[in-house]
Amino acid sequence: MEKTYHSYHIVTVSPWPLLMGFSLLSGVIGMVKMFMFTHIKFIINVIYYLSFCVYWLMTGCSSWKNISSVSFKKCINSVNNWNNFIYCKSNFLFLSFFWAFFHSSLNPTLELGVVWPPEGIKAFSPFQVPLLNTVILLASGVSVTWAHQSILNENWKMGKYSLMMTWVLGLYFLSLQGIEYYMAEFSISDSVFGSVFFMATGFHGFHVIVGSLFLFIMWLRLNKMHFSSSHHFGFECAAWYWHFVDVVWLFLFSVVYWWGT
Repeated sequence: MEKTYHSYHIVTVSPWPLLMGFSLLSGVIGMVKMFMFTHIKFIINVIYYLSFCVYWLMTGCSSWKNISSVSFKKCINSVNNWNNFIYCKSNFLFLSFFWAFFHSSLNPTLELGVVWPPEGIKAFSPFQVPLLNTVILLASGVSVTWAHQSILNENWKMGKYSLMMTWVLGLYFLSLQGIEYYMAEFSISDSVFGSVFFMATGFHGFHVIVGSLFLFIMWLRLNKMHFSSSHHFGFECAAWYWHFVDVVWLFLFSVVYWWGT
């Protein structure tokens, strides 16, 4: 058969899509079982989450490796640009959480005590941990932009420093969010307020975890000198994703923490 040469990358047989399917299945099962939590099932939940993390990390690292090996081609970069744009647009479905919040808060029912937050719910003060988290994420947005400018100016040392600073700020945000969950006086099963609060902030927290992993991999690639001042598409995707996470948090802080309490 005559070979045809072109600039597009032909995907070979790979186990990673199957492993990604298993990881997503494990994650969904683990989340469902978390909502039906009992102490007896705790070990099972841990196993599901660990398998989700292992499969997801294996698939993600291998996919990034394959993308990096062919991303020097302009046509591949064009496709990746569209993929990243469509993915960010799909995350606008996050607005459904705000719809649920406004639907319940603007016209609270008798079951909620005709007040918002509902009777018996002690909401967080927006000017304590939530405000600190807002400052942290805004600072991380500045540092990732600083890293981008450093790469454009070929200041690799400063780029590594500012990118690592962004990653550390992301981990700091996650630790404070975990402390806030631990100190909460309500749970996900305490009325619609608890459901929307934990679903919205938890879903955002998951995106922060993904973004932090993304940034850490970009830091490793920057240390291996995979980028140049004119070609650093992977880093740009990570920066766009991180700015999206920042913007969503500003809406969460303004609506759920400040206006909603």
